[in-house]
Amino acid sequence: MCEIPAYKNEELSFEERAKDLVSRMTLEEKVTQMIYNAPAIPRLGIPSYNWWNEALHGVARAGVATMFPQAIGMAATFDEDLVYKVADVISTEGRAKYHEFQRKGDHGIYKGLTFWSPNINIFRDPRWGRGHETYGEDPYLTGRLGVAFVKGIQGNDEKYLKAAACAKHYAVHSGPESERHSFNAIVSQKDLRETYLPAFKECVKEAKVEAVMGAYNRTNGEPCCGSETLLKKILREEWGFKGHVTSDCWAIRDFHLHHMVTKTAPESAALALNSGCDVNCGNMFPNLLIAYKEGLVSEEAIDKAVIRLFITRMKLGMFDNPEKVPYTSIPYEKNDCKEHREFALEVSKKSMVLLKNENNLLPLDRNKIKSIAVIGPNADSREALAGNYCGTASRYVTVLEGIHEAVADDTRVYYAQGCHLYKDKVEGLADPKDRFAEAVSAAERADVVVMCLGLDASIEGEEGDASNEYSSGDKKDLNLPGLQQELLEAVHKTGKPIILVILSGSALAVSWADENIPAIIQAWYPGAEGGKAVASLIFGEYSPSGRLPVTFYRTTEELPDFRDYSMKNRTYRYMQNEALYPFGYGLSYTKFEYGEIRLDKDRINVSEDIECSVKVKNIGQRESEETVQLYLKDVQARVEVPKWQLRGIKKIHLNPGEEKEVTFALTPRQMALIDNEGKCILEPGIFEIYIGGSQPDERSQRLTGTKVSKSTFEVIGDVVQLEY
Repeated sequence: MCEIPAYKNEELSFEERAKDLVSRMTLEEKVTQMIYNAPAIPRLGIPSYNWWNEALHGVARAGVATMFPQAIGMAATFDEDLVYKVADVISTEGRAKYHEFQRKGDHGIYKGLTFWSPNINIFRDPRWGRGHETYGEDPYLTGRLGVAFVKGIQGNDEKYLKAAACAKHYAVHSGPESERHSFNAIVSQKDLRETYLPAFKECVKEAKVEAVMGAYNRTNGEPCCGSETLLKKILREEWGFKGHVTSDCWAIRDFHLHHMVTKTAPESAALALNSGCDVNCGNMFPNLLIAYKEGLVSEEAIDKAVIRLFITRMKLGMFDNPEKVPYTSIPYEKNDCKEHREFALEVSKKSMVLLKNENNLLPLDRNKIKSIAVIGPNADSREALAGNYCGTASRYVTVLEGIHEAVADDTRVYYAQGCHLYKDKVEGLADPKDRFAEAVSAAERADVVVMCLGLDASIEGEEGDASNEYSSGDKKDLNLPGLQQELLEAVHKTGKPIILVILSGSALAVSWADENIPAIIQAWYPGAEGGKAVASLIFGEYSPSGRLPVTFYRTTEELPDFRDYSMKNRTYRYMQNEALYPFGYGLSYTKFEYGEIRLDKDRINVSEDIECSVKVKNIGQRESEETVQLYLKDVQARVEVPKWQLRGIKKIHLNPGEEKEVTFALTPRQMALIDNEGKCILEPGIFEIYIGGSQPDERSQRLTGTKVSKSTFEVIGDVVQLEY
């Protein structure tokens, strides 16, 4: 009886097994395993594997799967537990699909267990086309939801990964899309550590994310997929990252073609490998064989990368007895099952943000509405449900279909497209505004109008993915595109009450609507049955609890230069003007009252935590969830710091008259500031705590009609430097 090779010995550690397996490969075989579409090595029993898979808001690009709201919509829930459950469902379906594909011999792209999600870049500028893939503009919220998503994807087994998550795009990446292959993002050490890196650090250190993807751009002169600073010094040495790094797709060829930091393909491949990039989404890494002959890379460096890749595959159970791997028994029937689709609808409901509700126009009484007009280019649009990086749903419910389902049997529903999403006509041979008359006629005959405007992923998204008419996926401005604003004003002239439903993945400057339209809902890209969630909100089947994960600005003109990566005058933390709708804002169908904040002490040492609690009471007539937010302000900082910043989120459910106590703990790290050198410092001084359903700014409190509770405490002792 021959002894089994070490790499097949399930008693050994994955690292020992991967080292043994790699030691048996030729140099050429090793290099083939460093490409995203790694071929089989039959003599060693290694099947082919494609590393490229997507799972941003559901298993993507591999046929039917449950489609959740786009990431920015999930961010609007401000709910860590919910995002964890979403990711858990996604990885369940990913496993179900993977094992079925394996049984059919399908090892193709989008069929593996290495999901290149979540996107935890900071949505620093509302013009960025890919912002809807993120969790918004705030580092704390992004970090908490990113950690929850990674944990849900990767599972909680002590030995095996359910699937492998990937934190992307590392780092300092948020447009412009048209220049991403050559752009150099210049960022201060303060902004790097205070804004752009925290979510990545938390996903690495707290969630133990298995993979990190480098960005296309350069950061402070170094291409991100070949950055010694980012990949070696910070990611591996400082944070202790043990997983693998993948390049963004075809990013390594940008080194010599666009960034001009190398001259040849072998030099580019060598720079990426030597900096710590392990797998190449693209076709540059075969050049490592030339780089090796030219003395640019060592076989040891190649071994190190390939070992990391096989450790990941082994953690996923790909080389073990399926009966020992807890996730192999998930049946294909779990994919797109009724329970998952119903859950996705619940998530969609929780993502809706009610921005305006003048004179309590909403919710509508379905028994009193005899006719309703549903108007707009997004009213019957499946694209506006889906966002990008999505799978295929087995059932879609647009807003129009959702309203048809929701109204009473004898209620007449009029529908008019009104206008194209961004062109000046719907029919190619028609005159401009060819659907305006129909829209006005529909509105005139209705008791109430639902206008569905906004964007979709065909004009807001990734370079190459979205229409070039819209700046390679970025937005040139924050206005409603095409004829939408004119259509809104034309329908408004009928005098009928209008409910504006904005389907978009980013903030639009809807100042005219804020002044003239009585009810406004931000619905994001709400997922496959998102139209049902919108209709349920309009007819009061639930009370909205979503909050904005981004600032809605009044004008494009107040934004800094898109290419400027300084956080000065950006996002709620540093902006100087009053927002149209602030980060953290959203209305409810009920009212909440916040009591006084109670601190366990009002003076602490620099090494101590502080605990704070507040009672929240539902003083309205409807049961509802409330999104409790804690903001912290460093009053006496000696460097410029955010005016306040989010430091705690809690979701609670309250019936009318019910009261609950919510408790937060603040750590020294949460009180610390990042100085101008990028050091993490906790200074003695006075801090202010705010707890409420919004930010403590005047605009939020005016819009909600609810005061935010405030308390102060003092930190005493000497200045200390903390671990970043």
